[in-house]
Amino acid sequence: MSRLIVVSNRVPLPDKNGNPPPGGLAIALHSALQKHNGLWMGWSGKQSAETYIPPLSSQRIGNIEYALTDLTKKDIAEYYNGFANRVLWPTFHCRLDLSEYARSEMSGYYRVNRLFADLLMPLIEPDDIIWVHDYHLIPLAEELRIRGCANRIGFFLHIPWPPADILFAMPVYDVILRGLSSYDLVGFHTRYDLDNFAECLRREGAGELLGNDLCRAYGRVFRCGAFPISIDTAEFERVAGDAANDPLVARTKASLGGSDLVIGVDRLDYSKGITQRIDAFHRFLQMNTMRMGRTTLLQVTPTSRSNVPEYAAMQKAVAELAGRVNGELGTVDWSPVRYINQSLGRQSLAGLYRIAKVGLVTPLRDGMNLVAKEYVAAQRPEDPGVLILSRFAGAARELDSALLVNPYDLDSMASAIEVALSMPHDARVERWQAMMEKLRANDIFHWCRSFLDTLMRD
Repeated sequence: MSRLIVVSNRVPLPDKNGNPPPGGLAIALHSALQKHNGLWMGWSGKQSAETYIPPLSSQRIGNIEYALTDLTKKDIAEYYNGFANRVLWPTFHCRLDLSEYARSEMSGYYRVNRLFADLLMPLIEPDDIIWVHDYHLIPLAEELRIRGCANRIGFFLHIPWPPADILFAMPVYDVILRGLSSYDLVGFHTRYDLDNFAECLRREGAGELLGNDLCRAYGRVFRCGAFPISIDTAEFERVAGDAANDPLVARTKASLGGSDLVIGVDRLDYSKGITQRIDAFHRFLQMNTMRMGRTTLLQVTPTSRSNVPEYAAMQKAVAELAGRVNGELGTVDWSPVRYINQSLGRQSLAGLYRIAKVGLVTPLRDGMNLVAKEYVAAQRPEDPGVLILSRFAGAARELDSALLVNPYDLDSMASAIEVALSMPHDARVERWQAMMEKLRANDIFHWCRSFLDTLMRD
């Protein structure tokens, strides 16, 4: 294959030793870029002067060149905090009540995409393959085509694609749809997302699926496909096995005093169903009083997008809810909910997954949800815990041996927690083995190869 160019909003730079940061996506893309003498371009995360954006900063580490651009304060407000995270994100997660469209923010979104195209074009060589990532950069291929780029360009959406009636409520949905038609391959997590996309085109009268994952829309024929993202399964198994010596894990296990641990790990986001999960755990304890003092929910929730008002409000609501549950049901020597608002290292997380009898992964809507896959990969083969998984997570399409629940139904989630805690050993092992077979066969490297092979196909 020719040189690979990856374009994403943020670029995870390697450490001083050249090692990619933890996380399956960074590791997989780093591996592909190393193999193909690649270029990774994106936002530096830095704010430039109000009206001046300096030239791309470039550095080569190993076989990879990293090309970074700053953004102005206005760009960050309109492109990132504005249209991307206050219009596209809530709409694609079916939260129209939180979508706040403003024409100026839409203008900023396209302005930054034009900037990316202007900066990238001089770097593109005739045989390069370009892979664009996520909702921040949907218009990028169209902007590159306008500038004369004839290279193969693929796009992968890391969040769900909504049903037609949801998308059509967004004022500029047709512009977003048209932008995707400029790619040679559009990738989604699940067939459900692909079907939603196809239905949007059909309802709009703009295009249709032709079979063999070919799509015709807006005068172009391109490929569409489902490529379920995954984790570095073998590496996460190894990390979890080594985590027995992690001090935080050891202290946590000792502090439980033999109580059963139920764990939830989520970035602070309204799509994750965190308040519903705490309410369901509260309901579970009320329905199963014999579990009082013997079961603890650990909810790990790092903050995110604190500049977006909805996220700040949610942080306050989750903290208050955890406090109310602890105040009502807790005792001097037992708190039903342990809520921490900070990030934990990968080894610590893997160790906590491993000692938790139940993994509670219940987003209201999620493109994939890699926490579910990490929880499964972290388990001890001889005595695995049980995954409770939302039907509305993309991972449910693969991990169908989990206990699947409706996160809007608190009683069903409460009942599922008791079923999980009471599940016989053989049933737990059987469910876990079925899920692990899929995770080992379809890891993050398989995902990366599958997408690039499809993009290169004639």
